[in-house]
Amino acid sequence: MLNRKPRRMINQMNVVPYIDVMLVLLVIFMVTAPMFSPGVIEVPSVSRAAQVDVSPVEVRFDGGRYGWALDGKSHDAASLDALVAAVAPLAAGGRPVAISASRDARYSEVVAIADRLYQAGVSRVALTVRQDG
Repeated sequence: MLNRKPRRMINQMNVVPYIDVMLVLLVIFMVTAPMFSPGVIEVPSVSRAAQVDVSPVEVRFDGGRYGWALDGKSHDAASLDALVAAVAPLAAGGRPVAISASRDARYSEVVAIADRLYQAGVSRVALTVRQDG
């Protein structure tokens, strides 16, 4: 009979298989990464958005004062209700409405105008941006 020494238990984890798996995954990612092309998102440009068929109705808001203009003729409105009542029939045929507000106007007030126009049946509402130069 052979005299064998009993084996000692190792109380450490063997990390060599984990390193092998990690290196295989690294190689897979390095090989497959160039195969995926990044997606391209097309955002409409300002010049394309500025081209409209008909002249829009311009709604003006300046610190509590309402008004609208069409084909160079400017009109004042006493309140938001009067403004919506005047602009809604003009935009009923699909004519766009462009909201132009002063620099000091609150955004929530401009959104309230757009919301009231949507409720009145105006489907094409946009905000205009003027760059001071």
